[in-house]
Amino acid sequence: MSENLETNSSTNQDSQPEYPDRRDARHSRLESRREARASRFAGTWVGGAVLIALGIILMLQNLAIFDLENWWALFILLPAVGAFGNVWNAYRNAGGHLNAQARGSLVGGVLLTMVAAVFLFELNWTILGPVILILAGIGVLINALLPAGPKAASEDRKRELVIYSGQLSDKKL
Repeated sequence: MSENLETNSSTNQDSQPEYPDRRDARHSRLESRREARASRFAGTWVGGAVLIALGIILMLQNLAIFDLENWWALFILLPAVGAFGNVWNAYRNAGGHLNAQARGSLVGGVLLTMVAAVFLFELNWTILGPVILILAGIGVLINALLPAGPKAASEDRKRELVIYSGQLSDKKL
């Protein structure tokens, strides 16, 4: 009978479920909700901003304050606004740092906005064309010279410290 009690007590201990720390579980649920909420919000503000801008432009045109002959150039602004939305998302996801993805989207958004401005306001391509090329080149150089993000910057810094200390090795840092 004592053997029977021992086996029952050992099976009771084995059959009890192990619960994870409640705080950790709650924290992970809250984080997943925040991420879901942030991803829902990311696309909605772009649509709202486009509608507001379109309404303002049409109102100014109807009041004869503003005459927009090349209205089709507004469609060039749609991917520019999307690029600025990508900049914001990449900036937030990188913890408040402009990583390579954010910088690339920023340069693309600025370039598309400038092209749309040239068409919308009938500006001179002879001056703004080279400026657009220069800005595109600066954007490429900045992305090539700056690290991809804060983690890459810390890895580069570690590599520099190893090289300067004279401990050059092929080990991963």
